[in-house]
Amino acid sequence: MSRTIPGLTAPSNSDMPVLLPFKPSPVSTSGLGFSEWLAGIPFALPFLIFAAAFWPAHAIAQSNGFTMGQAFEVLWRWIPFLLFHGFVFTVIISVLTMFLGTILGVFLGLGQISRSRLIRWCSYWITQIFRNSPWLVLLFIVMLSFPFQIDLFGLNIPVPDWTKAVIGLSLPVMANISEIVRGAIASVPSAQWEAAESLAFTRRQTLFEIILPQCIKRMIPPWMNWYAILTMATPIVSILGVEEVLNLTRQAIEAENNRPELLVPFYGFVLLIFFAYCYPIARLTLWLERKYAVKL
Repeated sequence: MSRTIPGLTAPSNSDMPVLLPFKPSPVSTSGLGFSEWLAGIPFALPFLIFAAAFWPAHAIAQSNGFTMGQAFEVLWRWIPFLLFHGFVFTVIISVLTMFLGTILGVFLGLGQISRSRLIRWCSYWITQIFRNSPWLVLLFIVMLSFPFQIDLFGLNIPVPDWTKAVIGLSLPVMANISEIVRGAIASVPSAQWEAAESLAFTRRQTLFEIILPQCIKRMIPPWMNWYAILTMATPIVSILGVEEVLNLTRQAIEAENNRPELLVPFYGFVLLIFFAYCYPIARLTLWLERKYAVKL
């Protein structure tokens, strides 16, 4: 017996919308708000802002008899010093901080999934305390609590300010990397653990040979996102006397008699080099997020 099926063997009598076939789409497993914001800025925008700030600075320069052309000539003389003694040192501080924070954060993140309740409890609260503490406060605590030198077996080992800055900045980075590790491990389907257990893998073998290798590519995008955040935040160490690019920029302006015409060129140059360094990182972060996103 033939049967009429509306919409299939006969015209449909309903104007209801048709449910389209399901298409899997990538799902982000972690927030990349900073990289999304930075990558969403048109590359030319900071240069346009710098150009817009040039006009009032040009008017001030004309009133003081020191032209903007002379100001940029002064900047041109200081650029090698600001780049190779200031910005490169800033990048070194950020890299060392990220390296130390990543190592500590991995161990802290593994502690959050430990079978020991005491280790889980301690790891959780260390993570929460340092994640929610102001970075500048942590820097002041480290700067004031650490000695200027360490006496070890009759040797006086100096502890420079930049070393304290690395330690102070690595604490919040450590806490956020800990959450990245914990979240990446939690995102692996439980069937992976069950399959490993059915094959008589120990917990250590399951974690280091099955789970963590799958987590690495999931952790890379948020890890890069936090490196971009850290790089942008590194100049706060200048408040504590560390001679990075912002501190050296201020010293350069003071060496040129603190002329107000130098503020826009010098600090605008610092803005542009930070943007030029972090913008590609943000774009690469979003590309890796799309590439390694969990497909549902």
